[in-house]
Amino acid sequence: MAASLKLAGVRALVDGALTEPTTIDTEDGSIAAIGRDGEARREIRADGLLALPGVVDLHGDAFERQMMPRPGVFFREDLALLDTDRQLVANGVTTAYHGLTWSWEPGLRGGERAHAIADTLDRLRPRLACDTRLHLRWETYNLDAVPAVLDWLAKGRVHLLAFNDHTPAMLRRAEDPVAVLKYVERAGVPVAQFKALLRDVGARAVEVPGAIATLAAAAREHAIPLASHDDKSPEMTREFQALGCRLCEFPLTEDTARTGREGDGHVLMGAPNVVRGGSHLNLVSAAHMVRAGLCDVLTSDYYYAALPRAPFQLAREDGCDVARYWPLVSTNPARAAGLHDRGEIAAGQRADIVLVEASDSPFVVATIVAGQLVHHDRRHEAR
Repeated sequence: MAASLKLAGVRALVDGALTEPTTIDTEDGSIAAIGRDGEARREIRADGLLALPGVVDLHGDAFERQMMPRPGVFFREDLALLDTDRQLVANGVTTAYHGLTWSWEPGLRGGERAHAIADTLDRLRPRLACDTRLHLRWETYNLDAVPAVLDWLAKGRVHLLAFNDHTPAMLRRAEDPVAVLKYVERAGVPVAQFKALLRDVGARAVEVPGAIATLAAAAREHAIPLASHDDKSPEMTREFQALGCRLCEFPLTEDTARTGREGDGHVLMGAPNVVRGGSHLNLVSAAHMVRAGLCDVLTSDYYYAALPRAPFQLAREDGCDVARYWPLVSTNPARAAGLHDRGEIAAGQRADIVLVEASDSPFVVATIVAGQLVHHDRRHEAR
């Protein structure tokens, strides 16, 4: 059980605004009080730092680079996930949903690897500093895996299910040597074998809608949030919404995002898109979508360090403080995933807090998960 901890001298994000320097007391993993006098078992002087709700990352797959840093070069899953855990908390991420892609492809995104990652995550979870969960990115043509995915859903191994549909695009690029080289490097099989497998998988297109409906029904039964991915049109988003998908990941057009935000829907975009000043695929601008009210959640996507920086960059560009945009990486994703015990600094909330030195290059000084100090860069104390 976490001991009591006091953060002193912080400007805290509370009720949508930054406070004057104050204190935050935590007890038994929760926030006990804000601005209370008194002693704690441990006190951290954090004068000049911002105390912000811990980052909640609903879609991050950068851990794949820890497993396969070069094409065909693999490291053990436990080493990769432990290394990823340190990256997460060093960037203020207190709750992470690892985006595990389970495809019909062999290699990095194949069934053997999916089982190994999920098994390792289950085993390591007590050792991880970040509250780490599984976001299963199921490729919709991966039909043979449906029984296993149903089993995972029933056993509570999946915390967010997304429907990925990359196969039609891969079929269109089957004769593009550059695209195919990328696929075979990831799959680890010869070109001819990959093309034959791709053709066989594509021939089963008629079975895909039924499989999607089956898995969506199972996820709804077990109260697991559902997401659509790379939606191309409002019509596509509405089809997935009819199946219970409230999360629309990376919509490809503004009209599609507008549909995704209807009702209680959430639109997820990548923080790297914001930090880089645009999409690496020359698609819609995440910053524009945020400012237009069409995106309410930012995710790490492929680069964890972008998450704590994106809200500061948006605020700097708009001439406001970070309180306006920090909910994009804290409160909003928590609520989108159905997590009501975190995402805010308020009495009774889980004590997930990140201490940040605000500057042109914001710096995460410390990260607290459920009242435990799991990352602390002590260089700040010498300033």
